[in-house]
Amino acid sequence: MKRILATLAVTGALLAAGAVPAANADTAFDVLVFSKTAGFRHDAIPAGITAIQQLGAANGFTVTATEDAAAFSTANLAQYEAVVFLSTTGDVLNATQQTAFESYIRGGGGYVGVHAAADTEYDWPFYGDLVGAWFASHPAIQQATLRVEDRTHPATAHLGATWVRTDELYNYRTNPRATAHVLATLDETTYSGGTMGADHPFAWCKTIQSGRSFYTGAGHTQESYSDSAFRAHLLGGIRYAGGKVAADCSPGTVTPPTGRIEAESYTSQSGVQIVGDGAAHGGNRVGYIDNGDWAGYSGVNVSGKTGFTARVASGGAGGTIQVRSGSATGPLLGSLPVTNTGGYGTFVDVTTTLSAGSGSLFLVFVGTGSGGLFDVDDFALTGGSTPPVTNLALNKTATADSQCAATETPAKAVNGTVNGGNADKWCSLGASKWWRVDLGAAVSVGRVVIRHAGAGGENTAFNTRDFDVQTSVDGTTWTTVSQVRGNTANVTTSTFGPAGVRYLRVNVLAPTNNADTAARLYEVEAYAS
Repeated sequence: MKRILATLAVTGALLAAGAVPAANADTAFDVLVFSKTAGFRHDAIPAGITAIQQLGAANGFTVTATEDAAAFSTANLAQYEAVVFLSTTGDVLNATQQTAFESYIRGGGGYVGVHAAADTEYDWPFYGDLVGAWFASHPAIQQATLRVEDRTHPATAHLGATWVRTDELYNYRTNPRATAHVLATLDETTYSGGTMGADHPFAWCKTIQSGRSFYTGAGHTQESYSDSAFRAHLLGGIRYAGGKVAADCSPGTVTPPTGRIEAESYTSQSGVQIVGDGAAHGGNRVGYIDNGDWAGYSGVNVSGKTGFTARVASGGAGGTIQVRSGSATGPLLGSLPVTNTGGYGTFVDVTTTLSAGSGSLFLVFVGTGSGGLFDVDDFALTGGSTPPVTNLALNKTATADSQCAATETPAKAVNGTVNGGNADKWCSLGASKWWRVDLGAAVSVGRVVIRHAGAGGENTAFNTRDFDVQTSVDGTTWTTVSQVRGNTANVTTSTFGPAGVRYLRVNVLAPTNNADTAARLYEVEAYAS
């Protein structure tokens, strides 16, 4: 039975301290703040407790603060809608307490992890799933810019497109994006010491069965807890975890930055394998790399390129990537050393300059260690001219596994016109269908634009549909380069390459919330970048 919350007046002192009122009045709920430490202890913990108590007084929830792990019993946890791990560190719960907390979360409880909550319970797999990612390292406290990915979640709705703040900025052992919905990322170009590259999540949310989880990397400094933007961020996370406001916390696809080429898009290889990895861009990486293995990319030309960057991970001996042209034994244009990054889930970028070359790209992998050396997620070539803006799919041969009517042919989706209405589109005959186009030869493709139902004002059946964008060099083996989920737009752009592609396919999944099972494509366009 939940405790009855007495009505609390918001005093001038609370307002002066930066109390942030909720957007709408919540029904009363109860929050447990847990700050036990078995490792490093943050001196900001008292300020954090005070801030959460002030937020509770102003926003309709009670706060119980404790460092007694005995609070983690089934009966006691039942009193609370959310539990905040406030910069906990180390092993703070015993096996019985862990079991009670896991049952609480799976049964519908809420979790809020603040800062060093990611430096907690490394030997408890459930907690690793709950927090989303464990701490790896951090540079000195400094100012950095965050990119806000989701401005609808209550923890980030008050923020602009960027958020500049000073804090201790964690690097994490893995990228949580595969299992969590990322709310904000760190821009590593704005500070020193980041090791996660272009995709460095900072705050995220997720669900575990009926339970809810929110984590923020902020909160190291005492000053954080008097900052109104951070307090609103924290309040939004507590309200979400406490079940007082709904939010979409389903995981998103890890997409590479513009201009990156997926390493698994090779057209020839020796010895390597494609490995599924939710933390890798595109969901896959090239692994099982031994000394002498190589991968070739017939659609990637090195002419005019002066630099090369690869996103790599290694839990092994490391080694070297040789950048060659024409063949695996062709001219050597540059070499990149790869060291042990701390594990195959910890990606970093390595970069080198290239000497002049021509022809298709080959990556040759060398090393002296036994077994796997390292894995490669994606890479980028720099320098040279920008390719012309040409729709490579225009008027190419298109096919599909069905069509609604005789006039609604697959070719209508590559004829260069978008009429809206019924006059100019491909329409599938039912759900879970595919459409594809033959580009005529293996070419470098890096961006696909799909104009679908709703674009011309007909209806929005396709807007509520999920689909995959896939590429192939032979029309038989397909690589998924983009997964579109929860689609609400009527023009979808997928950037994934460039990569060597001859065939491009749109795989349409059955709708979950629309009785109209037909999919409608007005135009599919493919570009080199």
